[in-house]
Amino acid sequence: MSRPRVGVAVLTMGNRPAELQALLDSVAKQQEPAARVVVVGNGSPLPDLPAGVIGVELDENLGVSGGRNVAMDKLREAGDLDVLVDLDDDGLLVEADVFTRLADLYADDPRLGIVSFRIADETGFTQRRHVPRLGAGDAMRGGEVTTFLGGGHGLSMRMLDEIGGWPDEFFFTHEETDLAWRAMDAGWKIRYEPELVLQHPRTSPARHAVYFRMTARNRVWMARRHLPATLVPVYLGVWITLTLVRTRSLSGLRAWFGGFAEGVRTPCGPRRPMRWRTVWRMTCLGRPPVI
Repeated sequence: MSRPRVGVAVLTMGNRPAELQALLDSVAKQQEPAARVVVVGNGSPLPDLPAGVIGVELDENLGVSGGRNVAMDKLREAGDLDVLVDLDDDGLLVEADVFTRLADLYADDPRLGIVSFRIADETGFTQRRHVPRLGAGDAMRGGEVTTFLGGGHGLSMRMLDEIGGWPDEFFFTHEETDLAWRAMDAGWKIRYEPELVLQHPRTSPARHAVYFRMTARNRVWMARRHLPATLVPVYLGVWITLTLVRTRSLSGLRAWFGGFAEGVRTPCGPRRPMRWRTVWRMTCLGRPPVI
């Protein structure tokens, strides 16, 4: 096959112009340049962008899912891209060979759907929650996994054409898992490659006011959309237990259970339960779809 061509998509809320510029500079310094770069202002105006970077300003915030779908559609207009790279606007590509290594991976495996980068802070430290497997003690152990990190990853355009894009209705949280489950059920592979690093400030997802509500709502929606019927109560029961054990904030628990109720009673999109062979494949990879 011909050399895979990479396109880059970045979402911004317009509140980190210096970080966005640094990220775009690191994209421009890649040894193998991106064929196209799109920056989406998610309900916000964009700062001045470097020459050649395409800007799209949205009138309203469509969330992570909706904004990424807009960027994906804009990249599709190029017509000759093979890999879409999503990058957080406050991230940084510290090495200049990220796109080269990424293109090599896709060139070597036609069924590679998703490549998850390693997220590390400025000291090189990777939080456990940024390692996409259970038993995440070794952040440098790569290989095939069952989910990926939203802050930095590559997506096969051929895969996206087959399974569809991000779940618009999710807005924020678990959109990666929804996409990963659909990819695996269609026979695509997901790899975690720790040598592909996106430097990112150490943060907590709970800093977002809607985190607890949307986390719970979207977990329920994922179960309703994708799990075999017998696994739905198991998955939700596990996450109720884990949330009660882990969450120290009473207001956080109230918001979480409010989101859980919202997920039960509101439409979640079409139901397409994964095949049992996908459940078995995920189990063999160390993460059955009940946790």
